[in-house]
Amino acid sequence: MTPPDPATRRVRPNPPPGAPDLATATVDDHGVVTGWSEGARRLLGYRAEDVVGRSAGELRAEKTLGDAAGGAGPCPADEPRWSGRVALCHRDGHRVEVELLAQRGPVGDGSAGWLLVCAAPREPLPDEPLPDEPFPRDSLPREQGAPVDRAFAQCPCVLALFDTELRLARANADMQAATARGEDQMRGLRLTELVGHGESERVERAMREVLESGERLELETHLREPGESHEHAWSVSLAPLTDRSGGLCGVCFAARDTTAEQEARQRLLLLSEAGARLDSTLDLDRIARELAEVAVPRLADFASVDLLTFLHRGDEPPAGPLREPITLRRAAHRSVLKGAPEALVDIGDLATHPQHSPTAMCLIEGRAARHQVTEHLLAGWEAKDPGRAARIREHGAHSVIVAPMRARGVTLGTALFARHRTPAPFTEDDTMLAEELTARAAVCVDNARRYLRERMTAETLQRSLLPQGLPDLTALEIASRYLPSGAWAGVGGDWFDAMPLSGARAAVVVGDVVGRGVEAAATMGRLRSAVRILADIDLPPGELLTHLDDLVTRLSADQKPESFGPFGATCVYAVYDPVSHHCAIAAAGHPAPLVVGPEGAADPLDLPIGPPLGLGGLPFEVMETELPEGSLLALYTNGLIDGRDREIGEGLETLREILSRPAPSLEALCDDVLRALLPVSPDDDIALLLARTRPLPADRVTTWDIPADAAAVAEARRNTTGQLLAWGLEETLFTTELIVSELVTNAIRYGRPPIRLRLIRDRGLICEVSDANSTAPHLRRARVFDEGGRGLMLVAQMATRWGTRQGADGKTIWVEQDLSPH
Repeated sequence: MTPPDPATRRVRPNPPPGAPDLATATVDDHGVVTGWSEGARRLLGYRAEDVVGRSAGELRAEKTLGDAAGGAGPCPADEPRWSGRVALCHRDGHRVEVELLAQRGPVGDGSAGWLLVCAAPREPLPDEPLPDEPFPRDSLPREQGAPVDRAFAQCPCVLALFDTELRLARANADMQAATARGEDQMRGLRLTELVGHGESERVERAMREVLESGERLELETHLREPGESHEHAWSVSLAPLTDRSGGLCGVCFAARDTTAEQEARQRLLLLSEAGARLDSTLDLDRIARELAEVAVPRLADFASVDLLTFLHRGDEPPAGPLREPITLRRAAHRSVLKGAPEALVDIGDLATHPQHSPTAMCLIEGRAARHQVTEHLLAGWEAKDPGRAARIREHGAHSVIVAPMRARGVTLGTALFARHRTPAPFTEDDTMLAEELTARAAVCVDNARRYLRERMTAETLQRSLLPQGLPDLTALEIASRYLPSGAWAGVGGDWFDAMPLSGARAAVVVGDVVGRGVEAAATMGRLRSAVRILADIDLPPGELLTHLDDLVTRLSADQKPESFGPFGATCVYAVYDPVSHHCAIAAAGHPAPLVVGPEGAADPLDLPIGPPLGLGGLPFEVMETELPEGSLLALYTNGLIDGRDREIGEGLETLREILSRPAPSLEALCDDVLRALLPVSPDDDIALLLARTRPLPADRVTTWDIPADAAAVAEARRNTTGQLLAWGLEETLFTTELIVSELVTNAIRYGRPPIRLRLIRDRGLICEVSDANSTAPHLRRARVFDEGGRGLMLVAQMATRWGTRQGADGKTIWVEQDLSPH
């Protein structure tokens, strides 16, 4: 090599790293020498200023060698490291053959390049003794020398000894295999020169720490072996070595490949995470989405989940074996690529898989299949399913797993996993992991299917038991809303109703049954029917709740031990009289209604709340209040104002605020309330009933006091006739006179003063006679020779409805006639 011209000579950089007896050089990507050590000078005779800045190819003795690193040596430029024997040219012209190790990485100022390392002859100074071998073989006990040497060489782990300068002195067979170099080729090299990886620097720092502290160290690292496409996990143990005098003489390096253990641990972590995520929901699509998200990218580059169509309809599984072609609904997919371009169908769409396609065969055979996508296999798929085969070819999928989703003997769908960016194909362990993930998801899907089936049954039962439409009442304008809880919470037992009562009065009720599911819906139906029956016999609110409490207590006693849980209910019941504007309300463990007065402010009633239904033994207090014309009564269940995201007080305050605002109608007001208070997926059922009072005009009600004298019957008939004529009800004269005569006569004969007659013109004509005797008359069949007992029978025959209601000061017998044209 001709020395470079001084005018063009570059500034000499710092010499590359290396021990004094190592020849090291650094070369950039253009093949120019950027660093030259003293060991390199001793090896080839060139000084650094003679070499730096010149082409490394000029050092080669044979110009036919490879052209890696821009001509630096015989290593392919796309490989991270290379080792082998090369022939170099000494300054004096003779040939020098050396074992060369080349590693790519940051060199010099940190730019990319190559580090070249080989052993260099040591030139001892005058009178300097030759250095001792760091770990001479005769330092071992002579009686154990050969067995110890064999044990060291054959130790079933990577084992090496480094001196105090961290140069390799001894290496066993596994160390030589891991580095793809013999012990003689590695002796004198440091770990960073052997491995050339950022992790090796961390290990060297740990080795220095061992030398400084004299303590052992354990660490985990990841390194890539020569020829491997992926890194291996290593568990490294470092221990200080001492000589016969007890002084530190080096470090023992022991490493064990834990890649398989790490991969197994990662698979267990993945399964654990999948179990936690899949078990957190009963929503079919979310289960499928969780499975795809868990699998990508930790197992696959693309994953899709397809379910049989009966699942989302809540139907029973199809009878008999599946038959091709098979139609599936795409429930979820996920990809490492934005937008999942590998997917042939969108989420929610249907796809038909033809006969003998991978998905169809997986479902028919009921077992997972792993495919390495070769050109021959892809050609076969193109004949059966050209669309999917084209998408596989387009994105370069090279490995595919299709696993069936089956649980409790029911086939539910399939999960597909594919790799097109990860170079490694799926292994048998990957197939087992995919099967386990899919099996866990299948159990969750089947649970969701069963839950969906039960929920749909409960909702159907609930809809059939709730009022299909509220009656048109004279006393109240009614609007209502009912919303079942979200799918995760399950159907509850909230209910509401409105009923017409005698005397143009109306009753409204809202209740909430403890529990969820079919049992809660069935109990709700029982209680609603019981309230209707008790309301029909005109029981006051307090007595009605007492009877309802007895019923719940009996139902709870009849409940089987394995039933769904605590049995109970809450309820609020109100009766409004449009004639007197009087409202009577009682509550059993239920939130008090809100009242919006004419001034527009919404306030809760100061209602004494009794115990929930089913506790028994305690009376229910009744609140009596006046509701002026146009007052609004709001009854609701606690699901409306309670929730996970707010306190019950916050919900109540919001409800008061919404009810205080003007609204064009009660229906619009119901919508405003739900918009303000309804969460996306409510935790509980929600029932809301709004009732606005409508008083009965005074000219449609007439009342007379009746003396306790038989002669008063005729006067009562005359008064009735006059009022009917004034109302234009001539066609009802005969029937009404007969009814009035019978009721007034019975009251005079069997009742006690005061006696009162009241006529009410509503949708029907109502005739009421009240007295202070609480004994109610009974309808009976008179015998042939009886002198009485036929009057009430005649009244019942002529009336549309009739009945008796008890009051605080006696009873009232009422009779209603239909006024609609026939």
